[in-house]
Amino acid sequence: MSFATVWRRPWKPFRFKVLSSVYRDAAAGLRVLDVGCGNHAPATTKLWWPRCEYSGLDRSFDGYSARDLSALDHSYLLDCRCQPLSALPDASFDVVIASHILEHLPNGVALLQQLSAKLAPGGHVYVEFPSVRSLGLPSMPGCLNFCDDATHVRVYGLREIANALLECDMRIVRAGVRRDLARIVSLPAVLVWKFLRRRPLQGSDFWDLTGFASYLLARRRS
Repeated sequence: MSFATVWRRPWKPFRFKVLSSVYRDAAAGLRVLDVGCGNHAPATTKLWWPRCEYSGLDRSFDGYSARDLSALDHSYLLDCRCQPLSALPDASFDVVIASHILEHLPNGVALLQQLSAKLAPGGHVYVEFPSVRSLGLPSMPGCLNFCDDATHVRVYGLREIANALLECDMRIVRAGVRRDLARIVSLPAVLVWKFLRRRPLQGSDFWDLTGFASYLLARRRS
């Protein structure tokens, strides 16, 4: 493991901390499908799971960095709002990640039901989305209140998402409010660092403290 990886360990994305409870060592060839894989998700995934086979799905790859594009083993250009997922092979992925994509779609439940068919038996889906409580949080740049992002179109509830996956013969493994203890504990130091560096605060700095997001990990039954 490189020094850079060790140094960044406290900032391991929450989704990989949850998935690590199942995949303690991402074996070579682990097939990952990341839906709406913006925000440098391809490069981030390959940092933590360097031996996985990574597939990204998005409606556009314009604006992706060269590093992100090089991390894509496979790419699917689809608009999940209006196009079916028939181009993706069924029962072919070990992990499907849908992190902060549902809130941008009016058909998020239907999308999850389509994605469940893409999982191999025994595969897992990780879903993360703004919680209902995000509607009552203060407004901040970088989105702390659900309505801070004009592209958010629908608030989904944890029960609604869980029921949709249960109907697809999925078993719920973990679910709840996203709380990354490492980020909560280090928040005072982050705030001081940003003040000294004159960096603006972002709503995402407070996600784990405020319970901005809900998450769910489910497994497709064999």
